[in-house]
Amino acid sequence: MTEEQVILVNENDEQLGLMPKMEAHEKARLHRAFSVFVFNDNGELLLQQRAADKYHSPTLWTNTCCSHQRDGESNIEAGKRRLQEEMGFVCDLKEVFWFVYKAPFDNGLTEHELDHVMVGYFNGYPEINKDEVESYKWMTLEDVKIDIKNHPEYYTEWFKIIFKESYAKLMR
Repeated sequence: MTEEQVILVNENDEQLGLMPKMEAHEKARLHRAFSVFVFNDNGELLLQQRAADKYHSPTLWTNTCCSHQRDGESNIEAGKRRLQEEMGFVCDLKEVFWFVYKAPFDNGLTEHELDHVMVGYFNGYPEINKDEVESYKWMTLEDVKIDIKNHPEYYTEWFKIIFKESYAKLMR
C-alpha cells in the first residue's frame, strides 16, 4: 500500500505538487486539507473523539471529521468520502470558507494547512469506524466554546484554532 499523498499549495490554494503525508507533516509544508462541521436540527455540532491509536492527538475531541483531499478530488467529494469512512454516513455539504493555520505537535510533526471548512446537517446516528473514531457526542456551539475555555487539553490543536476562527461564521 502506498502512502497517502497530500496536495502542496501556496497561500492562494494553487496546487504546487504532491508529497507523502508524513513527509509534509515532518517538513511543515503547506498543504490542502478540509474540516467538516455537521449539525443537527437542534443546532448541535457533532464532535468526534479520535481513536486511541492515532499517530497524533489520540483520544482528543475534534470537529465531525477532517482530512486531506486526494489529487483531482473536489473539496465536497473529499468531505463526503471522509464522513462515510469515519462516521458512517453522508450528507450534503456546503463550503463556508477557508484559511491557513500552522500547529506544531510534541512528536515533531506540524500541521500547516490551507483548510477548507464545510458544513452539513444530519439527524441520524453515526456508525463510527472504531479504527478512526473512539466516540462521538453532540454539543451546542456555546457549550463547545465554554468547554474549550475550561478544558483546552481535551481538544485537538487544529480544532481549537478552527473553532476560534470560525465561531462567528458558524453561528450564522
